[in-house]
Amino acid sequence: MIPFVDLKTQYRAIEPDINERISRVLEHGRYILGPEVTEMEERLADYVGVKHCVSVASGTDALLISLMALGIGPGDEVITTPFTFVATVEVIALLGIQPVFIDIEADTCNVDVSKLEALISERTKAIMPVSLYGQCADMDEINAIAERHGGIPVIEDAAQSFGAAYKDRKSCGVSTIGCTSFFPSKPLGCYGDGGALFTDDDDIAQAAREIRVHGQSARYVHTRVGVGGRMDTLQCAVVLAKLERFDWEVEQRIRIGEKYRSMLEPLGIDSVVVRPDRTSVFAQYTLFLDDRDECQKRMSEADVPTAVHYPIPLNEQPAYRDLCCPDCTPVASAVSKRVISLPMSADLAPEDQDRVISALAEATQDAVAASM
Repeated sequence: MIPFVDLKTQYRAIEPDINERISRVLEHGRYILGPEVTEMEERLADYVGVKHCVSVASGTDALLISLMALGIGPGDEVITTPFTFVATVEVIALLGIQPVFIDIEADTCNVDVSKLEALISERTKAIMPVSLYGQCADMDEINAIAERHGGIPVIEDAAQSFGAAYKDRKSCGVSTIGCTSFFPSKPLGCYGDGGALFTDDDDIAQAAREIRVHGQSARYVHTRVGVGGRMDTLQCAVVLAKLERFDWEVEQRIRIGEKYRSMLEPLGIDSVVVRPDRTSVFAQYTLFLDDRDECQKRMSEADVPTAVHYPIPLNEQPAYRDLCCPDCTPVASAVSKRVISLPMSADLAPEDQDRVISALAEATQDAVAASM
């Protein structure tokens, strides 16, 4: 079967660098907050174009620590999307914050900014858009609306979009705080869990650094409530090794995404639209199918994997229905029944991509025939 995300080929290409980086950590033995942590943070901050990168244990922790650093808690509201991985709303709920869900654009699956202003109240303490599938949301417009309402902080959930461009800036550097994940399948992944938050705000960065080590400002001096949220030195070493190849991987993802788009057009299949002022790193390559389940079954029979990101909006999930309005995002609800993602990684071989499209063409034809 074609790998959905080809991490084995990537490892073979950078094996000497990975092994060398890991060996250095094993030799110096500073497994927590070792020198690779500082090196990675400095290099990533420079890459994004911000003053501070604070590494943390996961993308989820990046979001959680961001909310904690801003002092947001019970009685407050955070506006976010229901069409994303559960971590986005999970951290909001864990802090006793009220999630307020905004609907999405049907073509990009990112937040529909035209609906944002109507959802802002005096209790709104942050706006948390998700840069879904590898493409930034309309961050300038979101920031402008936030500024008009008293400078509401904007937290970009960029777990899927690290390396993407928004106009002349990089994802994670287009709002008050940008948060990303280094989960292995992400555009820039490690070999376990890891994440980071990015900001130009000195106070937010200092708070985040203290929160990630149980609220410590100095050893055994706890100035705030915190968590155990550090990123392991070994995982930072892996990210540093992968950074040497990352620009090439971004270019490959864009090229493969464009090839998918051009191959899908003759089939009459729509995929997620990338806006002209942005690039996508295609954490997933996602399209829309009316006969998704039948097509997915037939593609599996042809040994071509697919995935659905995401089949149930978060405001329709059992754990969160009582916290919000489950029926107030009709576009997200409709889109969730049609999205399907194809294999995507920088190392997707051209012949495998051709095979994916061939299997998809046959599956959609068979699905149409079966419905007649």
